[in-house]
Amino acid sequence: MVPSRVNRVRSNTDRMPKAIVMQQVEGKPGKVYYPLKLIDIATPSPKSNELVVKIEAAALNHRDHFLRQHLYPAPSFITPLLADGAGVVTSTGSSVDKKWVGKRVLLTPGRGWKDSPDGPEDPRGYQILGGTSTIPLGTAQEVLCVEEDEVEVVPEHLSAVQAAALPLTGLTGWRALVSKSNNALPGRNILITGIGGGVALMVLQFAAAKGCNVYVTSGGQEKIDKAVKLGAKGGVSYKSEGWEKDLKKQLPKDRPYIDAIIDGAGGDVVRRAVKLLKPGGTIVQYGMTVSPKMDWSMNAVLNNLELRGSTMGSRREFREMIAFVNEKKIVPVVSRVVKGGLENIEGIDGVFKEMSEGRQFGKLVVEVQAEESEGKSSKL
Repeated sequence: MVPSRVNRVRSNTDRMPKAIVMQQVEGKPGKVYYPLKLIDIATPSPKSNELVVKIEAAALNHRDHFLRQHLYPAPSFITPLLADGAGVVTSTGSSVDKKWVGKRVLLTPGRGWKDSPDGPEDPRGYQILGGTSTIPLGTAQEVLCVEEDEVEVVPEHLSAVQAAALPLTGLTGWRALVSKSNNALPGRNILITGIGGGVALMVLQFAAAKGCNVYVTSGGQEKIDKAVKLGAKGGVSYKSEGWEKDLKKQLPKDRPYIDAIIDGAGGDVVRRAVKLLKPGGTIVQYGMTVSPKMDWSMNAVLNNLELRGSTMGSRREFREMIAFVNEKKIVPVVSRVVKGGLENIEGIDGVFKEMSEGRQFGKLVVEVQAEESEGKSSKL
């Protein structure tokens, strides 16, 4: 049976809440691209421990693009897309304190990982919101129910759009830098590859706020210049042959090496790292966009380098990350906002295209609730 929260319902005289799901069409993984589909959903009724949240803004991640290509496990055509969302509590279940009503909240983007430093405790693994059959909840819907202990209050200095840009990339970046690198300390030299994506930018902001010397790589000078304005000390183009030599010239004379590399690409990062990292230095790998495989070398072994895989993060790390954002007044970088609500399918498709082409610098966000003055014709 289709879950009532995402089931298409019979129309009546009242406007039903909307959601966006993928429409199933024929095609092989990697060749198909599932269209977006706007559906009506039933107005949710909370369980005793749940909040009803009116979603104000939701944000895209690369997994959403992969889902539409059937390159991500367990795609669903009834679960709303997107894992990032911020909204306002409108009502609560019977056992929840009514003080939640009216509060702005962020949803935790995953389930199954409470506080272990090693990984998810749930034997089923980590379950991320949006677009899959593993958990029937996504943020591309106007209203939803969520457990009371799966939200955090939005930092006061953030708008709904800025808050929606934070959860998944903020959590991923926090764990990679703070929990895994062991180098989130003042004066440490941190290299972040592929600046411009949401995770890389959050790592930059976290590292700069902790007093690290941050360096970046990018395919274009414009992104490097923007990173410097956000707190990076410098950067180089990864398109340049021998770019690691150029980077070494930028390092402090009293610390002429990199302490840790935070990487989401893979590729030849180990070969470059051998020339940049201090003995015993660390590569933290949170993604492999270049290839699902990469080489490890004897030079890396002889230099005692460490390679540490890092996925999103635990519920505890999410809470810690939000507290740090609140303390340091960090504002996530937003590349573009789609206005006009979920009915602006054309605009939402447009930011998916922007993501596929790698043109963004920061997060791509959808304003879920259309302003009354904006009609269905509202665009980006």
